[in-house]
Amino acid sequence: MNTQGKVWGLTQHIFAHNDVSIHRVEIVPGGTCSKHLHEHKWNAFWVESGELHVEVWKGAYDLVDVTLVKAGQITRVPPGEYHRFHNRSSETCIAYEIYWTQLSEDDIKREDTGCIKPG
Repeated sequence: MNTQGKVWGLTQHIFAHNDVSIHRVEIVPGGTCSKHLHEHKWNAFWVESGELHVEVWKGAYDLVDVTLVKAGQITRVPPGEYHRFHNRSSETCIAYEIYWTQLSEDDIKREDTGCIKPG
């Protein structure tokens, strides 16, 4: 497995296939990741042990949703929303980041309606 050190702890890339990717993360006490967004990927956080606060900026205004995710719980962040996570406890948090893309029914741009040409 590929393990990378981060300011906030460690991340291990454990699985990737087609449009799904899974990372195991260890977030040290007080650890906070960068505020970021994914243009096309969903991001889920499933906590194995400890607690994780996930902040999500909603829309073009100053509303920030904060979700406390405890062991055995999951939260999801849709594409295009800024988010970050914090470990506010005194113990290391072990969690899994799961990324996937979702096909959109609106993923087609038409220039005309098509036609039937007479024989």
